[in-house]
Amino acid sequence: MSQEIIKLMLQGIEETLFMVSVSTIIAAIIGIPLGITLVITGKGHILENRVMNQILGTIVNIIRSVPFIILMVAIIPLTRLIAGTSIGTTAACVPLTIVAIPFLSRLVETSIRDVDFGLVEAAESMGASPFQIIHKVLIPEALPTIINNITVLIVNLIGASAMAGAIGGGGLGDIAIRYGYQRFRADVMLATIIILIVGVNLIQAIGDFAARKKNKK
Repeated sequence: MSQEIIKLMLQGIEETLFMVSVSTIIAAIIGIPLGITLVITGKGHILENRVMNQILGTIVNIIRSVPFIILMVAIIPLTRLIAGTSIGTTAACVPLTIVAIPFLSRLVETSIRDVDFGLVEAAESMGASPFQIIHKVLIPEALPTIINNITVLIVNLIGASAMAGAIGGGGLGDIAIRYGYQRFRADVMLATIIILIVGVNLIQAIGDFAARKKNKK
């Protein structure tokens, strides 16, 4: 493998890390509170609001039902508006983030629902406010699972970022398509696959370790 290709692979890794990092951070900032909101506004919970719950749940379901490759194409005007372009790594962050937010919110929702409601009732009986219940009970109890959720999200985003390369999103996917497939470079394709496999396994191991550290059980 030539120096040019090695340099290109390193650039692809950097671009993939950029896309995944930006999308994960924004998705966590929005998706985690959204997932919590989907639970606490549900029937019988601390801030029951069926109208809000139904609206948020419907929006999340609509976005999640659209395949990523179709979503990328469908929101090109929005991508141009936000990123100033529809191609490249910065542009790819827009659809990646949009698809990541509802995905993470549903995972977090499941994690919060799994928290023993008896703990919530006990906190309420001691006069805890809804914010205190969220901050002191729900999030700490669900934190190990939420960390696992974020790990799952990152792994999925790595795959999605590779898919984004098919329409000019940059990163390792773009290299695999332009050099590995279109130029029949089996070595480039193999190197891309190995890098993605190693990356996914490394992230999974880090996520599992972090979750075990936070698990109080």
